[in-house]
Amino acid sequence: MMLGHSNMYTSAPVKEAEAGSIVMSVRAPVGDTNITDRKIAIGRGLCAISGKEGLETKFLYYHLNACVKAIKKKSTGSTFEAINTNDVKSITIPLPPLPVQREIVRILDNFTELAAELAAELAAELAARKKQYEHYRDKLLTFTDCASKPFGGIASIVRGASPRPIHNFITDDEDGINWIKIGDVSTGSKYITSTKEKITQAGASKSRFVRPGDFVLSNSMSFGRPYIMKTEGCIHDGWLSISGFEETFTADFLYHLLSSSVIQKTMAQRASNGTVQNLNADIVKSLELPVPPLEEQARIVAILDRFDVLCNDLSSGLPAEIEARRKQYEYYRDRLLTFREKSP
Repeated sequence: MMLGHSNMYTSAPVKEAEAGSIVMSVRAPVGDTNITDRKIAIGRGLCAISGKEGLETKFLYYHLNACVKAIKKKSTGSTFEAINTNDVKSITIPLPPLPVQREIVRILDNFTELAAELAAELAAELAARKKQYEHYRDKLLTFTDCASKPFGGIASIVRGASPRPIHNFITDDEDGINWIKIGDVSTGSKYITSTKEKITQAGASKSRFVRPGDFVLSNSMSFGRPYIMKTEGCIHDGWLSISGFEETFTADFLYHLLSSSVIQKTMAQRASNGTVQNLNADIVKSLELPVPPLEEQARIVAILDRFDVLCNDLSSGLPAEIEARRKQYEYYRDRLLTFREKSP
């Protein structure tokens, strides 16, 4: 059955959704679906859906959630994705007997509750492991018997530079230079391995070039996050470039040291002294960093990297378990909601 048939679907200009109705987003994020427990006002970015006789609302809700990927494929717009009401009406809804619908809803309700409990337990475990990791990282990186040196005396620290207006220098040419943006990396990443855009050779001459093994450090907004370069490219003025530290620090040790609570807190305090929070090169140069022997650095890195994998690597550890449980839930949901048409 098509969702638009039998008057099961309503949308704009409807301004209210009755309690028990399904509300779906038709603008970004397209396909987000919830059942409202009270009468609510809905705007143009939402549509209200209600099942009539012969269709359980909760069964319809589960089916629409299973259709999210297909719904998103219908979206249009390069800046803001959206679907129209006809796209929603064209969704095909299976209509097994009501007892079958209710049994599927019962199973999925139980599965949803169990999955939510497990996800909450795993998330709590992950948070505990991260807290444990941070505790031991900070303890391992607290030194009482080794000398400290100003970071600026150990490494070359300079601000990036942006050719302006930047859109004049973005290119798809093969000889373009990687253009490294903060949006190219996620919070938990350690390395920058690729970029989404490139700039021209002319743009690169107005920017700051970094190489594999160099560090970059965000200096505004979410400032103080260190990343190790695994590729080469140019950085804009939202980054600081850090290089030439190899005789004093291993790259992995320096990554953990700059990520430590003490160093992060120091950078935040000094950056907040100005009108706008900004982590300039002079602040980073003035950081007093402990300099343990290289063999001690290697020992500490071996311990912290094992913790880091457990907490952050999506191919192992708890995050992978959380993702596996989500996929397991989706698999069984989709199996339950797949119906073969009877032969005539």
